[in-house]
Amino acid sequence: MSRPSAYLDHAATTPMLPEAIEAMTEQLGQVGNASSLHAAGRRARRVVEEARESIADALGARPSEVVFTSGGTEADNLAVKGLYWVRAPRRRVLVSSVEHHGVLDPAHWLADTQGAQVELLPVDELGRVRPDALRAAIDRDPDDVALVSVMWANNEVGTVQPIHVLAAAARDHGIPFHTDAVQAVGQLPVSFAASGADAVTVSGHKTGGPVGVGALLLARGLTPVPVQHGGGQERDVRSGTLDAPAIAGFAAAVRIAVKEQESQRLRLAELRDDLIRRVRQAVPDVVLNGDPAERLPGNAHFSFPGCEGDALLMLLDAKGVECSTGSACSAGVAQPSHVLLAMGADAVSARGSLRFSLGHTSTRDDVDRLVEVLPAAVERARRAGLS
Repeated sequence: MSRPSAYLDHAATTPMLPEAIEAMTEQLGQVGNASSLHAAGRRARRVVEEARESIADALGARPSEVVFTSGGTEADNLAVKGLYWVRAPRRRVLVSSVEHHGVLDPAHWLADTQGAQVELLPVDELGRVRPDALRAAIDRDPDDVALVSVMWANNEVGTVQPIHVLAAAARDHGIPFHTDAVQAVGQLPVSFAASGADAVTVSGHKTGGPVGVGALLLARGLTPVPVQHGGGQERDVRSGTLDAPAIAGFAAAVRIAVKEQESQRLRLAELRDDLIRRVRQAVPDVVLNGDPAERLPGNAHFSFPGCEGDALLMLLDAKGVECSTGSACSAGVAQPSHVLLAMGADAVSARGSLRFSLGHTSTRDDVDRLVEVLPAAVERARRAGLS
C-alpha cells in the first residue's frame, strides 16, 4: 500500500518502523497468554518482560516502573483518576489549560462525579506553563493538592514545557507529578529518572510502533487506585491480558526512536524550518503558533486568517496533502482549539489553524507538495468563508 502524496500528520500517528513491524509479526503466529504457567505462557511472558526491560532502559526507568496499557489515553486516565483516588481526601487537581483531552476529560469527570476541584494552570502566549504559576497555585493550599499534570510537549502547537522545573515544584510539597510524554518520546530526550516526574505516559503509535499499546511509567512506591479491575496483571494497578505481539512492536519502536532521536531531531528541525519559511512565503499573513525555539522538531502549527481550518484541511487532502486541525481525537468537531484559546487567540483564529507534523518518513518532497498546493487552497478557503 502506497503512502499518501504528502503525509504531514505524524503527531496523530506515525507509520510503523520496519523493526517494529518485524518484532510484532514475529509474535503474531505464536500462542500463549503471558499469565499462563505452561510453556507457551512462559514464552509469551518472556517476550513481555524483555520488552519491559528494553523500554525501561531506553527511557531511564526501572523495569518494575513500566506498566503496560492499551495506549496513551488509558495511561492518562490511570494516572489522573488513580492518583486522585489514592490521595483522598485531597481534592485539588492542577492541570495545564493546554492538556490533551486524555488528561482534561478525566480531570473534569472527577470534578463532575467525584468532588474534585480542577484548576487549569494558565499558559503564556507561547503555550508554556510558567513555573511561578504552578508554585502560586500549589501555595494557595498545598495540603489539598491531589496531583499535578502538565504535558511534556504540546500535541497541537509543539511547545515544550519546563518539565524538570515543574516536577521539582510539585516534589517540594510531596505532590505526585504526572506528565503526558506521548509527543516527546523519539523527538526529545526523555528520562523518567532525570525528569523528577512520578508518572509518565507514553504511547506506541506516536513512536513508530503499533496502535493500541502504551505504558505508564510509574515510580516505585506509588500505587494509584485501578481504573479497571480484573487479574491485576500489571502491578495490581492495571488488569487485562497482555498483548505480547503489540508490546514487542512497541518496545522495538521505542528502542529505535530513542537511539536515533538526536539525528532525527536535527533532520526534522531543518525540514520543519524549511517548511515554516516556505509557508510564510506562500501565505504572507500566516501566523506561526507556539514557541518559535522550544518546540518539537517535527511540529509546525499555523493560523490562516480568513480560513476555516476544516475547510482548508479538506482542500489540501483533495490535493494529496494530509495534515490536521489539531488533536486527531477531536477531529471533525467544529469548535475552536482549546489550546489556542488558552494562549490568548480569539475563536476565529483558533478555528482557522492547521498542524503539519513531520516524522521518520518525512522528506523534502512532502514539503514541496504542500507548498505547491497551499496558496490555491488558502485562496479557495477564503472565498468559501466570504460566501
